[in-house]
Amino acid sequence: MRKIMAATLLAGSAVSAPALAQDVGPTFTGPRVEAILGYDHVGAGSDIDNDNGRDDQSIDGLLYGVGAGYDVNLGSAVVGVEGEFTNSTAKSSRGDFNDDFGFGRVKQGRDFYVGARAGILADPSTLVYVKGGYTNAKLKVLSGVTNNVTDTAFKLDGWRIGAGVERAINTNSFAKLEYRYSNYNKGRIRFEDGATSRNFDVDTDRHQVVASVGYRF
Repeated sequence: MRKIMAATLLAGSAVSAPALAQDVGPTFTGPRVEAILGYDHVGAGSDIDNDNGRDDQSIDGLLYGVGAGYDVNLGSAVVGVEGEFTNSTAKSSRGDFNDDFGFGRVKQGRDFYVGARAGILADPSTLVYVKGGYTNAKLKVLSGVTNNVTDTAFKLDGWRIGAGVERAINTNSFAKLEYRYSNYNKGRIRFEDGATSRNFDVDTDRHQVVASVGYRF
């Protein structure tokens, strides 16, 4: 009788262990960190007249930075929160004093982003997702005809949406490819003496295509 009971318990354990393993997603869950690299385009929004025969109303460059987040694998879907700190090499052309999308000659500075994402699992190792949240960016004013930045800068507030694909390399590492669009609709000026202007309306668009590699704890 004891042998029968022991065999029954062992069989039950063998059945329940795989079931428990299926309840917790083996990938796309828990905290993560990542390195970010990609293309950055900043320019005038739809409220600004771009039909002037020039391309001076936008700047382009290399985006780079780091990100972190926390995801929960629900089985067939994944939800999470995330944040980023990035910078960019995008800046106005040297010696061009045309009105670059309303800010004069500027260099793209740091950008903070915080938001959320949600996606579905195309297969156990591939996540397709959308994202959205708040972004705050800085445009540094350049000095004269040089590439030197001054202590005067525009600080811009806006929102971001995007979509991407994440591929689990293994349980802990992953790679991502992502497109995101940001629109900044409020701005203020931080002057050289540290004073800050009141908020004013702006319309600045930002398009980015980025790749990331990261590690999940």
